[in-house]
Amino acid sequence: MMKHDVAEVGEIEIGKCKIVSIGGRSIGIYYNGENYFAIRNVCPHEQAELCKGTFTGTTLPSKPHEYIYGRDGEILVCPWHGWEYDVNTGQSLVDPNRYRVKVYEVSVENNRIMVRI
Repeated sequence: MMKHDVAEVGEIEIGKCKIVSIGGRSIGIYYNGENYFAIRNVCPHEQAELCKGTFTGTTLPSKPHEYIYGRDGEILVCPWHGWEYDVNTGQSLVDPNRYRVKVYEVSVENNRIMVRI
C-alpha cells in the first residue's frame, strides 16, 4: 500500500469534497470539520458519481412517528437515488448486507492530506 498526496490542509472546505484520481480510481476526499475521509466515487447501486452527492446526517432508529436526526457530516447521499452511505465504513444504510463503497485510510503529514491505497 502506498500513500498519495492529495491536498493541502485547509484546501477542502467543511462539508465539501475534492475528487481526485489515484491509480485510475476516482476518489472523493471529504472534510467534516474534524476529520478527513476518502471514499470511492462510484455508487454500487447504479454507478453514479457518488461524491457529487450531499454530505449530511440521517434519521436514527426511533419510536413510530418520532424522527431523530443524527450523525451529521457522516453520511454521503447519492445524487441519483438518494442511497445513503456511512463515510467511516462505506456501508450502505439502505441495504447494509449487500452494498458497500470502498473507503481508504487518510492521514495528515506535514500539512498535507495523504490517502493510503
